[in-house]
Amino acid sequence: MVTNYQSMKEATIDYALRATWQAVARMYNEEAKNFDSTMAVGFTLLSIDPKMGTPSTSLGPKMGMEATSLSRILKSMEEKGLILRKPNPKDGRGVLIYLTDFGLEKRNDSKSTVLRFNEAVKQEVSEEKLSSFFEVTDIINKLISDKKLFSKDISN
Repeated sequence: MVTNYQSMKEATIDYALRATWQAVARMYNEEAKNFDSTMAVGFTLLSIDPKMGTPSTSLGPKMGMEATSLSRILKSMEEKGLILRKPNPKDGRGVLIYLTDFGLEKRNDSKSTVLRFNEAVKQEVSEEKLSSFFEVTDIINKLISDKKLFSKDISN
């Protein structure tokens, strides 16, 4: 039984996820500064199809981001010359987001940063443990997406 907040912090899955993600986000933001960028811009660059472009309406859900936050990031990226917005020929109301040559260059910077992080972790963690980690995150995501997490008593 958890008796105080400190013990709860150390014993809960959400705390471990949140603390780890915050550390990763800080690390990526510190690295992004070296490229005059942010983690959010890098993540957006990686979410845009480099050849076909990406419909603006599919970017938010793909990234798990609210439309207003994404809109601010896209505006900033457009001002920096990283992206272009063009009408979607298949949907006159929609817009496709394309990477400029500069955007492609910055996308490659982001991609190499993510790959370096992955390689560093893979050197320290066995394939078996990584496989278990991904299995656990898949289960957590399924529990959340099924919206059954709090529909029954899981304390037993």
